[in-house]
Amino acid sequence: NRIAMAPMCRYSAKNDGLLQDWHHIHYVSRAVGQAGMIITEATAVEPRGRISNRDLGIWSDTAIGPFAKLIAEIKAHHCKAGIQIAHAGRKATIQDEPIVAPSAIAFNDQMQVPQELSIQQIKEIVSAFGNSVRRAVRAGVDFIEIHAAHGYLINQFLSPLTNKRSDMYGENRSLFLQDIFNEVVQYIPEEMPVFLRISAEDYTEGGNHPEDLCKLIEPVKQHIDLIHVSS
Repeated sequence: NRIAMAPMCRYSAKNDGLLQDWHHIHYVSRAVGQAGMIITEATAVEPRGRISNRDLGIWSDTAIGPFAKLIAEIKAHHCKAGIQIAHAGRKATIQDEPIVAPSAIAFNDQMQVPQELSIQQIKEIVSAFGNSVRRAVRAGVDFIEIHAAHGYLINQFLSPLTNKRSDMYGENRSLFLQDIFNEVVQYIPEEMPVFLRISAEDYTEGGNHPEDLCKLIEPVKQHIDLIHVSS
């Protein structure tokens, strides 16, 4: 059927980012209830990329086994199962290490000011996306969704409101997204669908609008099977 369950952060993991019994109840009950497709919640590519300390993560090979068990349980009820791969960037609320972003601009007055990513750090995060996708594929997912919406890290590179860099990642705001797709596609089987989650509107003067997003994602269109539009 065409009923799809969108990803929803549940803040129910432990600090290690691993799945708990709660997640099995949450997701498998939706598969039993006959959703045709489930996208598991935003899952971080590194610990500092979590929205909160209780978010899921897939930054370690130790996550493969738990995800494989969950994915198998979902698919046992004739439901397709995918995963949303994410990095929160400046919207991370973790407490034990500095957060990062394309530019050192805080999300609001209550959030810490992020560190501006160096070129080397950008490369490391791109690699983390690749390894996270590799783990998800090994865990048996039916499809991959890259999270480039909701003001998280990829969205921060795409938006002129949050990307004030003067280097190549500022001159070409879609370059970070391109680097990520060039990295992750090497781990994705040719027949596996790839989704991209985007926010189509910044709702602020000087920000992105739908026509801007169309241009920004043009360079990666050949890698994408479905655009998952938010707002």
